[in-house]
Amino acid sequence: MSAVITASGLSKRYKSSLALDNVNFQIAPGRIVGLIGPNGAGKTTALKAILGLTDFTGQLNVLGFDPRKQRDKLMGEVCFIADVAVLPRWIRVSEAVDFVANVHPRFDRAKCEAFLARTKLQPNQRVKQMSKGMIVQLHLALVMAIDAKLLILDEPTLGLDILYRKQFYQHLLEDYFDENKTIIVTTHQVEEVEHILTDLMFIRDGKIVLDADMDAVGERFIEVMVNADKADAARQLKPLDERQVFGKSIFLFDGANRATLEQLGETRRPSISDLFVATMKGTYA
Repeated sequence: MSAVITASGLSKRYKSSLALDNVNFQIAPGRIVGLIGPNGAGKTTALKAILGLTDFTGQLNVLGFDPRKQRDKLMGEVCFIADVAVLPRWIRVSEAVDFVANVHPRFDRAKCEAFLARTKLQPNQRVKQMSKGMIVQLHLALVMAIDAKLLILDEPTLGLDILYRKQFYQHLLEDYFDENKTIIVTTHQVEEVEHILTDLMFIRDGKIVLDADMDAVGERFIEVMVNADKADAARQLKPLDERQVFGKSIFLFDGANRATLEQLGETRRPSISDLFVATMKGTYA
């Protein structure tokens, strides 16, 4: 199948700042892509370009549309969540359902109402009367009922406690995602989305510094825990990163021979958060 998103030479400048610097990537259908980067790396600018919310130079094709010229058609196939807590406090459950039903052509009212029936939410209940968890349930019901080919999540669980964050991603997998849908998610809580991602993209200073599926990440990057007597030997292999834990050194390698590393100590697959920190060192100076 053709790519959902294809970017070629994608660039965006804000006065003297280059937010996106000649970015190239493709995203296939049926993937869950984590777009991860520090503040100011270009994540939000990339999402705005995909959604047709900012101009840019280069080429960008999203679901067969040019976001700059065909945004109206594009938004009929896309759903975007910036924050699950953005619903107006005065709006009632029934009014929220009516609103989305009237603005999105791919909204399924029956599916939304079936989802709401599994909660304690009442049609006349206002957002201001709800807990954060109930607001999550309402927002999810609205989103899950939109048959969008592309779902973009920009820090979707910001400000929620861990229970509701886990609930959000669980429902996302169980009630929304299938092989015909594609999800792009940005978050600083990378450890909470690691288990759902099929692909990983790191962005730094407006450039994509890592673009791989999770299987390839597991094969390419290896951590090894080394005793002090073998630390120098590990350093000679030019690790990507080194950190100390309980008197032992943990080295992170990119593309090193696994058999060689196994002679130095215990090897394992690094977490996304450890890989992110190692890749972004110096960014926060």
